[in-house]
Amino acid sequence: MSKKKRQKTTGGEAPAISAVDGGEGISSRGKKVIAGGMVLVAVGFMVLTKADPMGRNWAASLSPFLILGGYACVGWGIFLPEKTIKAEPPSSNIPS
Repeated sequence: MSKKKRQKTTGGEAPAISAVDGGEGISSRGKKVIAGGMVLVAVGFMVLTKADPMGRNWAASLSPFLILGGYACVGWGIFLPEKTIKAEPPSSNIPS
């Protein structure tokens, strides 16, 4: 059997857990996509109120796609990175 190494603590204190570095949060583009997804979910639920009890009209067919699409947009917005701008090299106006 292998021996397990245990971290020694003093005075019954729990070892400190460091936060993950590099977590910058949600980008501004991501926040816009999340807001759009929330609007899409709200529209999906409003369309759902127009569905008939048997679920055979346009609202009953369309609302699940709106709701699930809105949730997908929210999830996508969480992981969407900030847009990177490619810098062009400076051009000189001096004729060659």
